[in-house]
Amino acid sequence: MRTLVKKVVPITLFKRVEPYGHLGEAMLLQARHGFPARNLKVIGVTGTDGKTTTCTLITQMLRESGYKVAMMTTISIDYGDGQGAQPNNTRLTTMGAAGLIQKLKQIKHKGAEWLVLEVTSHALAQHRVWSVPFTVAVMTNIGHEHLDYHGTFERYRDAKKMLFTACNHNRRGLRAGIANADDPSGILFAKEVANPTLYGVGGGDLRARDIELSPAGSTYTAQAGKDTYRITCHLPGSFNVYNSLAAVGVGRAIGLSKDQIEKGIAALTNVEGRMTHINEGQDFTVIVDYAHTPESFEKVFKEIRPLVKGKGRLMAVFGSAGRRDEAKRSQQGEIAGQLCDIVIVTEEDDRDIAGQEIMQQIAGGAQKAGKTEGKDLFLVHKREQAVQHAIDIAKKDDIILLLGKGHEKSILSNGPKAVELRHIQQDDTDPRRVTRRDYDEIKSARAALRHRLSKKP
Repeated sequence: MRTLVKKVVPITLFKRVEPYGHLGEAMLLQARHGFPARNLKVIGVTGTDGKTTTCTLITQMLRESGYKVAMMTTISIDYGDGQGAQPNNTRLTTMGAAGLIQKLKQIKHKGAEWLVLEVTSHALAQHRVWSVPFTVAVMTNIGHEHLDYHGTFERYRDAKKMLFTACNHNRRGLRAGIANADDPSGILFAKEVANPTLYGVGGGDLRARDIELSPAGSTYTAQAGKDTYRITCHLPGSFNVYNSLAAVGVGRAIGLSKDQIEKGIAALTNVEGRMTHINEGQDFTVIVDYAHTPESFEKVFKEIRPLVKGKGRLMAVFGSAGRRDEAKRSQQGEIAGQLCDIVIVTEEDDRDIAGQEIMQQIAGGAQKAGKTEGKDLFLVHKREQAVQHAIDIAKKDDIILLLGKGHEKSILSNGPKAVELRHIQQDDTDPRRVTRRDYDEIKSARAALRHRLSKKP
């Protein structure tokens, strides 16, 4: 039905009425299925970057403390039944109302008491999470993303803020909000809840100090008033100081002890596709990460740049998605051009948009930063070939960052009728316009490394 409506209703009108359609669907389905999240304690995590990692840190901390916890993120769905996580193959961080309610029923049936839920701006704006009882809300940061849908940064930010408003309306919950004090939008989120905590490095109620960073992670002291916590986070990067500090805020909000918070965060050793090191015995470094926004690019490049040794170079392989925010493409290219020695532009998920057009937009930003095609800027559309090219030209002590795909297991490409039907609103389910092929960045990197190493004399 929704596909038919998209075809007959003008795009501008459809965007106006779409949220109400989702709201009606959510209300109907919740009532029909008896509000399956009732009595679940839900921790919602929203933001531009770091949501999945923060969800995973919170989940691990709660489990180490003896809680029965389910988790739904971009990467996976874990029902909290001890069977482990299952891949989330929907490509939706937060599912539509029907899928979400089905999962909530399964989670409740399997006996989970808590749910850690990654919540997107789309899901909030479209009321997909209507009636989900958020007891704690978390905001990681707000950057440049999804403006193709929301139109302006302010609308995007305000959609995210709806999570905190919903949390505050849940009188049976803690009405607690954990927001990033070092983000300009943080204070706006904190004002939406009765019991806010602002966390940060530069300011906030909960601060990280005495931070020591290493390629293996970080250690720091988290301080809130007279309370102190010695935190060990095994995830590298200063951005993971923020993610783990948000988890400390959640732990405090729900009443965990100092020992539970410290041991719980230290128990997490990795998150798939997030700063994942690939080692096949090579003398250079290969890292897979999901970073795909200008803000996350800047953070990752600035974190990794100081780790390059001797004559080593920093190399980035990335693309930008079709049918998504076009404005960020040149920004991604320019940031990479400024902070990396070599930039290799490739596909991410073209969908039904011309891949060469997307790559040229990215390349324009890299060229603005001084990169020259054929010298330190390369355009290789097929992603497997781009990864192989990066690994083939790598030298001792280089660091290669493979960005944008992370945990994902497929790539969306032009279908046979993509050009003819490109004027129609996005529809990834139409095989004439969009095709899907299996792709795993981690496996691709390992295969490329083995190929290169097999050629060594």
